[in-house]
Amino acid sequence: MKSQALTLFDLVERLSLLTRADLRQAGAAQGLQPVHLQVLFYLNQANRFSNTPQALTEYLGLTKGTVSQTVMVLARRRLLSRYADPRDGRVVRLILTEGGATLLKTLSAGAAWRDIVQTASQARVTSAIVVLRQVLAQVQAQSGKRSFGVCASCRHNQRLGPRSYFCGLMQEKLSSPETRRICREHAPPLAAEPALGA
Repeated sequence: MKSQALTLFDLVERLSLLTRADLRQAGAAQGLQPVHLQVLFYLNQANRFSNTPQALTEYLGLTKGTVSQTVMVLARRRLLSRYADPRDGRVVRLILTEGGATLLKTLSAGAAWRDIVQTASQARVTSAIVVLRQVLAQVQAQSGKRSFGVCASCRHNQRLGPRSYFCGLMQEKLSSPETRRICREHAPPLAAEPALGA
């Protein structure tokens, strides 16, 4: 009899395959490959400390060459733009263009998930989130991968006021919307510290 751990793995793997198939189909209609859409989705979520080709390479688990080629294709299509970091001209920053943001809105990624998950009880959804977060954190820790967590759940995030935050690592103020973005420098809270949210 299959263990619950293997059954959970099988379910996650199957959902992943179906999601990738949907991504292929959505991309094909736009003349894009799944990797192109994955880059756009990432940049739509990434904060200002995490919008570099290096961060993309780490997040997607791709080679630098693949990321470089993908960025060039998306820049030619005017779905993203590249610019030199104002503080360090050697660092390239990537941002979605208006066209890239509009394309993502038309894809309605995750809409089927949202509709289906809304039919489940809040308690079940919360339990699933807790388990999947624990598994993800352990897999990332064992493989030495960055967590790319949401800023609000980072140990470096300090609340200054109702809508004002400060990143202790980067030594910069953060707006409330910025704390809902993912960050390459994310560090999970220490066991004794409560998370601010995710």
